[in-house]
Amino acid sequence: MLRGLDEEQKAAVVAPPGPVCILAGAGTGKTRAITRRIAHRVISGQIQARHVLAVTFTARAAAQLRERLAELSAHGVQARTFHAAALRQLRFFGPRLLKGREVPALLESKTRLVVQAATRAGLRTDRLVARDLASEIEWAKSSLVEPGEYVVAAAKANREPPVEAAQVEAVFTAYEKIKRTSGVIDFEDLLRAMCWGIEEHSDVAEQIRAQYRHFVVDEYQDVNPLQQRLLDAWLGGRQDLTVVGDAAQTIYSFTGASSSYLVDFPRRHRGATVVRLVRDYRSTPQVVGLANAVIGQARGAESRLRLDLVGQRPAGPAPEMRIFADEVAEASAVARRCGELIAAGVAASEIAVLFRANAQSETYEGALADVGIPYLVRGGERFFERVEIRQARAALRAATRADSSAELISIVGEVLAGIGWQPERPPGGGAARERWEALAALVRLAADFRPGPDELAGLEGFVADLDRRADSQHVPTVAGVTLASLHSAKGLEWEAVFLVGLAEGSLPTSYARSFEAVEEERRLLYVGVTRARQWLWLSYGEARSPGGRARRACRFLPQFGGESPADRTKRVPVQKGERRRTVIVSCRVCGATLLAGIDRKLGRCAGCPSTMDEALFERLQQWRATAAAAASVPAYVVFTDATLTALAERQPSDTAGLLAIAGIGSRKVAMYGEEVLELLRAAPTKKDLATEG
Repeated sequence: MLRGLDEEQKAAVVAPPGPVCILAGAGTGKTRAITRRIAHRVISGQIQARHVLAVTFTARAAAQLRERLAELSAHGVQARTFHAAALRQLRFFGPRLLKGREVPALLESKTRLVVQAATRAGLRTDRLVARDLASEIEWAKSSLVEPGEYVVAAAKANREPPVEAAQVEAVFTAYEKIKRTSGVIDFEDLLRAMCWGIEEHSDVAEQIRAQYRHFVVDEYQDVNPLQQRLLDAWLGGRQDLTVVGDAAQTIYSFTGASSSYLVDFPRRHRGATVVRLVRDYRSTPQVVGLANAVIGQARGAESRLRLDLVGQRPAGPAPEMRIFADEVAEASAVARRCGELIAAGVAASEIAVLFRANAQSETYEGALADVGIPYLVRGGERFFERVEIRQARAALRAATRADSSAELISIVGEVLAGIGWQPERPPGGGAARERWEALAALVRLAADFRPGPDELAGLEGFVADLDRRADSQHVPTVAGVTLASLHSAKGLEWEAVFLVGLAEGSLPTSYARSFEAVEEERRLLYVGVTRARQWLWLSYGEARSPGGRARRACRFLPQFGGESPADRTKRVPVQKGERRRTVIVSCRVCGATLLAGIDRKLGRCAGCPSTMDEALFERLQQWRATAAAAASVPAYVVFTDATLTALAERQPSDTAGLLAIAGIGSRKVAMYGEEVLELLRAAPTKKDLATEG
């Protein structure tokens, strides 16, 4: 069971019984560690397989756990989602808990009952708003919030409900009444029922706790208060619990998930064993370095468990960072690069284009279709297959029969207003906001529409252009490039990943107004970076549309901002529409991407061994003191200690070498360059020292 494991994974496997917290960074082999831990304990006779319950969040992850455990001969271990485990228990204990009555039917979707509840509460709504109301009710129930408590709880949690909070509360109340009279339960009721069954019925609690004595919870950072309450009920005060998680991948707080249970695990479970898995076997050191830099600036509770990953793969290409004039140019460049990778032998299915919002997919669908690259949209529909887009196209087609001399953008705006779209601030609620953004993308297409010499103009030409775009995007969906939102990409990985639209307003989204929301956006970018194994591309368009208003680069990537003088001399020609390419600096020792200013200056990671000539460093310090005294300025004004360290390590031999060190510009070269170079030339080389020895 220990063969092929690194030291940290071994520590996780052989950790003693009792509370164990495995902090597992992206790509560090957490599934291997927890399945080996379970199998090791079963095969060594510490526990019996039938007494183990491993819980995760998706049926796919549960199936993977069962498959791995079977390969390790740990037969009989139960691996299920929270809901699947609760449903199995409720069906078994239901007749006893309900005194012979049947367990109510499980409601697969809340939307139909929410529509009824909204009507009863005097609120006119459509199915889209009903979906957002259903999501809000799910958040409340998962957070253990009762209908009468919603308004206060939502305010405390900084929720942005789809309608007034008081109206949500009224719909929530009506929904619970309709559900009871209909004799059905929803997924949250399922968990609540088993909490009640265990907490209020000692015989049920005793039987369940006799069956399940050892618990493993995967993705523990995603547990919500209701799931934690059920876990506590299962445990009944016992301590044989192993949890696995990564606070840096907490990206579902809007659903009620809370990383506080992971963060506070050692406090809640005194004497807990904590193991950190930091060796990344998925990504190259260059990708790992960028991931560390992104999350290294994180603040808040989750940052207390930050892991500095250590890449284990051979060095690979540096991440590419590109800035384009607009999103159209950005998408065209992404499509070209995808084509180059495929031509070089990378399977299309091993390439992903990831963005913050699903509405961003249209530009990339069109760009890939234009060059004949198949693609699939994960976690959502293709742009032109979305209900609101089909509805809008039908309305626009009907509008071509009316005479109008107005500008195209005005006509399109009026038509979309007729189906409920307004150009002002988008509505609250995820589904309604996504619909608004998709229709806003149509408006941008109208603003950008420029008919060719042989094409129709005006609304008729625009509708024909939409038809052409839709037809060109009906390409095969098998073995294609994956287009996905960052949320949908969680848990997946590809050889090549394109992170696009990295501009303020898109990432972080303009809806992230609180400190906590902005930090979650940072973690979302971190998740995106860590999806890449070999190639990573990061880009944004300075404007959404050609000639549009300029945007700032994503605040989480300050290295988008500029180049050193040496970089400017090496700048390569750019493609049409591309503004500039940001040069990535890699560690000269391990090859990791360097983002921190001092690391870029030194040319190596802080943790990599220094090659500094100590004697040279002392001579540079003495020279600096003399120069500072002559100019009557503090020593650091001449050169900082970090700059002196870089000089003593890198020992440049000419002016270009001096300029290559961050912090040494042309002004300081003119002032001190010759003196510094003279000192460096006088220093004995390693070859000289070896000869003397």
